Amino acid sequence: MSSRSVRVAAVAAALLGCSHAAPRVAPQPASAARAFDRSSLDTTCAPCSDFFRFANGGWLARTEIPAAFPTWGSFNELYVRNLDVLHDVLEAAAKDGAAPRGSNRRMLGTFYGTCLDSAAADAAGVGPLRPALDRIARVSSTADLQTEVARLQRIGARVLFSFTAGPDAKRSSEVIAEAGQGGLGLPDRDYYTKTDSASERLKQAYVAHVARMLELGGAGADEAGAAAQRIMALESELASASMTRVEQRDPNAVYHKMSVAELGALSPAIAWPEYFAAVGAPAVSALNVRQPGFFKRLSDLVRERPIDDWRWYLRWHLLERTAPWLGTSFADEAFRFQQLLTGVKEQQPRWRRCVQATDNALGEALGQEYVARTFGPDAKRRALEMVHNLEAVMRDRLHALEWMSDATRQQALAKLAAYANKIGYPDRWRDYAGLAVEPGPFVANLLSASEFDTGQRLAEIGKPVDRSRWGMTPPTVNAYYNPRMNEIVFPAGILQPPFFNPDADDAINYGGMGAVIGHELTHGFDDAGRQYDADGNLRDWWTQADGDRFKAQAQLVVDQFGGYVAVDTLHVNGRLTLGENLADLNGLRIAYAAFERSLAGKPRPALIDGFTPEQRFFLGWARIWREKYRDAYARLMVGTNPHSPPRWRVDGPLSNMSEFAQAFACRAGDEMVRADSVRPRIW
Repeated sequence: MSSRSVRVAAVAAALLGCSHAAPRVAPQPASAARAFDRSSLDTTCAPCSDFFRFANGGWLARTEIPAAFPTWGSFNELYVRNLDVLHDVLEAAAKDGAAPRGSNRRMLGTFYGTCLDSAAADAAGVGPLRPALDRIARVSSTADLQTEVARLQRIGARVLFSFTAGPDAKRSSEVIAEAGQGGLGLPDRDYYTKTDSASERLKQAYVAHVARMLELGGAGADEAGAAAQRIMALESELASASMTRVEQRDPNAVYHKMSVAELGALSPAIAWPEYFAAVGAPAVSALNVRQPGFFKRLSDLVRERPIDDWRWYLRWHLLERTAPWLGTSFADEAFRFQQLLTGVKEQQPRWRRCVQATDNALGEALGQEYVARTFGPDAKRRALEMVHNLEAVMRDRLHALEWMSDATRQQALAKLAAYANKIGYPDRWRDYAGLAVEPGPFVANLLSASEFDTGQRLAEIGKPVDRSRWGMTPPTVNAYYNPRMNEIVFPAGILQPPFFNPDADDAINYGGMGAVIGHELTHGFDDAGRQYDADGNLRDWWTQADGDRFKAQAQLVVDQFGGYVAVDTLHVNGRLTLGENLADLNGLRIAYAAFERSLAGKPRPALIDGFTPEQRFFLGWARIWREKYRDAYARLMVGTNPHSPPRWRVDGPLSNMSEFAQAFACRAGDEMVRADSVRPRIW
């Protein structure tokens, strides 16, 4: 990629078709500079031709992706700023010798400090893994195999299958065990099943990578090469038995509640009660088996494959889990393969990787200090107020839907009224008592934290759901909707500029954070979320006719986004991205309506930056999705990411909105105006 090129997944097509005259943009008042950067615009491109480029073309032209990142945009910029805050917290904690033993501050300082010690990691090498490696070498039976699988799963290794706990999809007040497909080293099952030339080259590179890692772990070159081929064969079998990401989007397709005896009959090669004991689960009477076909095939593989194949497989996945922290040679090899997948040019500095590792392991201990520095009570109040405003608009829209019957409408309104809103940080912080973090090799602390987390999660099986728990740490630049909890969650990490900016006018904030809030609100009513009721139970509460009308409109979104090119000749997967595309479209609509409602009864706001309030709303949306991808990373995202590329997250939904066309005086025939016959109309 040349130093000035902007030919990346999100923007490759954004450089075409901008021949219309752009409106004149007035000079920006100095007071607005903190909230909106006029230089990010490309006024040679008309907003009705390609709004993504109009709003972000100046930024795209001058921005280079930092060498240590596969992508760069608003999320990355905020992520790095948040890491800087956390870095200050952890540096101070690491130097605080007076912190009481057992305190969060002492734990954070020790965890982060041992992570920074690269010299100790180089000196220790695979030494901290020696007991586990020796146990793997002694595996000689299926019973030994399942015991080691359970041990490795407890420390976060991706072996054979996933095993976790969460709300029962059809009895959401209770925690149930859940087993699902897994066991792969490549990002997705399609990496194993595709046979085009690029996929074959990547598979060969993966085998070579596995062999080099096994060599670093002490194997001879010849045996490592042969073992890597056997590992690839095993993982290919697991991949062939796995469901695709699109298939898994249907929540009913991944809900199969079974007794332990039924699971034993399905997958008899594994002694399931003994496995549950080894993994640390309490007595399991029933569990959700997400992909029964996978576990049937897994049982066959356990019986068919030589035990030596499994020993090599376990050894590889232990090394893969820990490689970034075993020393320079391991970390460099792990990074080299990531370069092939993502196109990233250089490794992140160790301090940044250690900050992220600490957030992953001790996020709520670290998050308390982050919140104290960045997110006060007033910010929480303002964010919650915006959430309530958007919920009110969504409620009004549900009342007004002509296509929905009253029977379905009442259920939808009940679901919306039951939404739980989590803003900024938990009301009750997680207790890390019992987690041992000690001076010494960082790998030991990393695996100890993983085992602690696994133990806490599995201990909840059979108990009532703890609805105070969060699925993200406070500094996370993200948000989510959890259908089984019927909750929307916005960590403090995303409630920062440019998403939510106290210095910006309401138009920018509603177009940014407001639309993000609307996005999460809508996930409860997207193609998957709509299948859960107000209590978070997987239950069909729709009339047949209403469900059919919804599916017909959703198909328009599938077709629209499936026609967009993501990178090279690869198109967006309209099925994989459907839920996110629906959430973007309706999130924008309800955020726009909430913003218009906020103007009612007030004097008409003046132009800012030469734009009307309505225009600035849409500029606020486009700005948060400004992003550049490396081509390799774009190809990875096409197959694995349920979100559309950034350009289409802007132009896709806006081209369906008459509100956008009116704001920028777009006309029928303009590229940003889709024909009425193909515009989806759902919420």
